[in-house]
Amino acid sequence: MNPLRTSPLYRTLLFLALALLMSACQPAQASIPSNATVQPAEGVFVLGQATATPRPSPTIAIPHANLTSAQQPTAVPDTPTPNPTPAKTVLLFSGQIVPARCVQAGVDTHGNADYIYAEVRSLLQDADATIGTLNASLSDYAPMTGCIETFVLVGSSNNANALAAAGFDVMSVATNHIKNCNSLTCGERAFLDTLANLRAVGIQPVGAGENLQQALQPVVLEIHGVRFVIVSLGEIEQSAFADESTPGIAPLNEEYLRQAIAAARQVGDVVIVIPHWGPEYSPNPNWNQRTYAQIAVDAGADLVVGNHTHVVQAMQYLHGVPVFYGLGNMVFDQTWDHKNQQSVLLRVRFVGTQFAGYELIPIYTDGDGSIHLADEAESAEILGRIEAASTALPPMP
Repeated sequence: MNPLRTSPLYRTLLFLALALLMSACQPAQASIPSNATVQPAEGVFVLGQATATPRPSPTIAIPHANLTSAQQPTAVPDTPTPNPTPAKTVLLFSGQIVPARCVQAGVDTHGNADYIYAEVRSLLQDADATIGTLNASLSDYAPMTGCIETFVLVGSSNNANALAAAGFDVMSVATNHIKNCNSLTCGERAFLDTLANLRAVGIQPVGAGENLQQALQPVVLEIHGVRFVIVSLGEIEQSAFADESTPGIAPLNEEYLRQAIAAARQVGDVVIVIPHWGPEYSPNPNWNQRTYAQIAVDAGADLVVGNHTHVVQAMQYLHGVPVFYGLGNMVFDQTWDHKNQQSVLLRVRFVGTQFAGYELIPIYTDGDGSIHLADEAESAEILGRIEAASTALPPMP
């Protein structure tokens, strides 16, 4: 045996070498995984084409760890606690509802207005909330006009019962015919009757009131813990506008639009704007519509759904916010042009507060107001016009 290997110096050197070797074999400190995960948003589809991922909701904050070396935890959990999955919400929007003239004559013949919605009732009721746009007064005080040519659009109060039975929860009434009455002296009476008749059957009107302050008030729907806040304003008929002491609708201008959205943001998570705007019978939004849409998005709207034009109009995304300029006539007697009988139901999906996609369901209506699901050929025609108008929109500023 080599005498060096039995010396104390050799044994000391050997011990140090083994200690160094064992130290080098220790595993490195584990890195700390992030405890925040972001699930990819559901795809958004229109006319079969995917769109960009929508903007994140401003009400959701994603936590991020910011730990110094002195703050590193000594142990990392094997499985982080998962965040609860946000609930899914479906909202459904309709085009204009005008149960007047020949439609009201049909209601008189049937004895009620339930027949109008029979074919689409399940679609209206399946949504978590269904929102319509009423462009006629509903009042038994106002004389009915019958099936004649007139710009006075009046329906009986039993139309409100049919709307509630069909599944409507909220009704935009910031519309140009909401003060109609077949008399020079009963416009405000018919208007106030309309609001009262809707509320009596559990439908919340939005966009009108006994004065301007009331007209600008939002309607709040709390669904699955999310507060969806709806405001509505109209630009078409100045004689219907409310002021500080006059009943009427909320006027659509920049000042009131920003004011209404700011108030809505204070009480809700998702802000929906329903403007009554635009040129009749044109699928192409005009400058006013596009300008107000941009103002609404800049002010904090999460969804814009317009009406008034009697035909379907374009849609687009403005900074990630979906804007539907017009859904057409859901219920009306404008049978002189087939395009006026065509419409879409807009079904919008949210996951928590995040917009998660939509569907357009083509429909058409008869002269007595009866609504029908469009067949394949007519659906392609309706969706094709929306797509063509959307493609023709000028570039977003």
